[in-house]
Amino acid sequence: MPSSSSSTPSALTCTGLSFAWPDGTSVLDDLDLTVPSGRTGLVGRNGSGKSTLLRLLTGELAPSAGSVHAVGEIGRLPQDAVLDTALRVDEALGIAATRAALHAVERGEAAEEHFTAVGDDWDVEERAHAALGQLGLGHLGLDRTVGEMSGGECVLLRLAALLLARPAALLLDEPTNNLDLEARHRLYAAVDSWPGTLVVVSHDRELLERVDRIAELRDGEVVWYGGPYSVYEEIVAATQEAAERTVRAAEADVRRQRRELAEAQQKLSKRKRYGQKSYDNNVVPRIVAQERKRAAQVSAGKHRTLQAQRLTEARERLGEAVEAVRDDDAIRIELPHTAVPPGREVLLLRDLTLRHGVRLEGETAVRGPERVALVGRNGAGKSTLLRTIAGELEPVAGQVAVRVPLRFLPQRLDVLDDEATVTENVARFAPEATPNRIRARLARFLFRGAKADRRAGTLSGGERFRAALAALLLAEPAPQLLLLDEPTNNLDLASVRSLTAALEAYEGALVVASHDEPFLASIGITRRLTLNPPARNSG
Repeated sequence: MPSSSSSTPSALTCTGLSFAWPDGTSVLDDLDLTVPSGRTGLVGRNGSGKSTLLRLLTGELAPSAGSVHAVGEIGRLPQDAVLDTALRVDEALGIAATRAALHAVERGEAAEEHFTAVGDDWDVEERAHAALGQLGLGHLGLDRTVGEMSGGECVLLRLAALLLARPAALLLDEPTNNLDLEARHRLYAAVDSWPGTLVVVSHDRELLERVDRIAELRDGEVVWYGGPYSVYEEIVAATQEAAERTVRAAEADVRRQRRELAEAQQKLSKRKRYGQKSYDNNVVPRIVAQERKRAAQVSAGKHRTLQAQRLTEARERLGEAVEAVRDDDAIRIELPHTAVPPGREVLLLRDLTLRHGVRLEGETAVRGPERVALVGRNGAGKSTLLRTIAGELEPVAGQVAVRVPLRFLPQRLDVLDDEATVTENVARFAPEATPNRIRARLARFLFRGAKADRRAGTLSGGERFRAALAALLLAEPAPQLLLLDEPTNNLDLASVRSLTAALEAYEGALVVASHDEPFLASIGITRRLTLNPPARNSG
């Protein structure tokens, strides 16, 4: 059963924690939270404040009020792990200075600062190679730069840096985003073997099955559920069913109380008419009739008051029951009607060579409403190919011919201007659309009222996806070819179902890069295009 706290020893504690963005948007308000040691899965709707909470725990954001107390160092793997392309691997791992001092000592330079920099970390290179190998990055030399690494490899490199740092508490924010199946399994193994406190925010069900408990952030409060995600789902489903039964019973009670109040009023009116008739016809002495009339009025008043009180109480019980029922909104995606005839060529790739050495030999054509999945290991060039098709990158050699209007939703969602509001971002893509039409479209993506006026830079990962998708789908002309790069990365499960339903109904062509196999199966992929990473030198 859910509980408001945990009795396991605490590693992280928040007291009265509040946070609001500079524009006044409140995210957390007076939150008390104790995170126990072990593995915790932090779940909640998109925009509930999960990523913000992790940043508050690490001190990257300053709370508006309240405090955070941590036992030991805290390491965080952010949702979008972007590395400077000029960094060397040892710099990304945070060991460059130690390694340089170690090499100086090995060369016979006995300066005190070298020994101070090394400290007790004489095996730093061996540990670095072990951490990289554990995560499938053994091919990376410590002197290599990260400029040619894929998004998934950047995630794993950032995680390797955290494993080397050995913080007391490790916070992972959507860590399996952009990871291929093999890389995910390596991350799962790292999670399983982590000895300290771990908090993971994820929509990856398999990852959430590996935690000791689930903490749900909902309406500014955290409720704890013992066990992995499947146990949490069972408890929530049972609680929801019980709440809905309570609502039905409360509704029936309100109807009954209304009916009894109406029947009582009818009886009292009938009795009043009979008493008045007796009084008018002198059936009983007037003094007796007046006394009966007075007593009846007193009795009627008490009865009406009692029945009205019962109806009020029944309505209050109904209100409490309704509040206990979850009303988790999901985005409503309606893709534009852009049917493509089965034989029409929408895309042609010929003898293509992409940046970083990825090659597609011969001709690859997409015709009609085909649904093509781009698959392959991290670093195989899937995002690079999509960006090349979209015209953001020039091919090194070969031809890309796009025959129809297209829209591209990139993995990093960098189509939005962080300084502009959600409404302003959408208006950039659809200058002919009226403000009312823009706001009506945004409401379908759960940006209603003041939420549509938030700056894009304050949005969570899931909110940012919704805003980017709304902007692209409102743009003119309507796309007959959609390019999607890991579209389920930042979506909660309800929103993934909505996106799936919309893509199932879409009648244009679709090219999607995704490691989410259940998602690919659900949208009716007709063909797979497998990309292989170019040969690497270990450096």
